[in-house]
Amino acid sequence: MRTLIILAVALAATGCTRVSLDHHLNNAYRAYNEGDCAKVALELSQAERKSRSRSYLQPEISLLRGQCLERESLFVDAAQTYQFIITRYPASEYAYRARARLQTLEQLGHHSSAPAAKVSPAPL
Repeated sequence: MRTLIILAVALAATGCTRVSLDHHLNNAYRAYNEGDCAKVALELSQAERKSRSRSYLQPEISLLRGQCLERESLFVDAAQTYQFIITRYPASEYAYRARARLQTLEQLGHHSSAPAAKVSPAPL
C-alpha cells in the first residue's frame, strides 16, 4: 500500500512538472506572436528550468530564443544560437530550421558563413 502511494505521488509530481513546462512554452509562443521578446525570454528561462530532464525540448527552446534575438536585431547572437542547435542536435527538425534561418540571415547580409579566425599565440 505504501509503495502504491509513493508511486502515485511520484507520478503526480512528474505530471505537474510537464503541465507547467507546457504552460511556459505555450506562453512563450503566445508572447512571440505578440512581439514581446522580453516575456519570451522569461518564459523560455522558466521552461528550461523545468525541462532539465527532458533534453529533447532544448532545440525547440533554443530555436524560439534565436528567432526572438533576430526580431531584436541581435543577428550575431541569433546566428550563434542557431549554430548551437546545429552542432548539438544535428539530426533534429530544429537543426534543419536553424540551417534555414542561417541561410536567410546570410542572404539578408546579417551573417557570414566564412570560417571563424584561428586563434594562435603571439610569436615570441
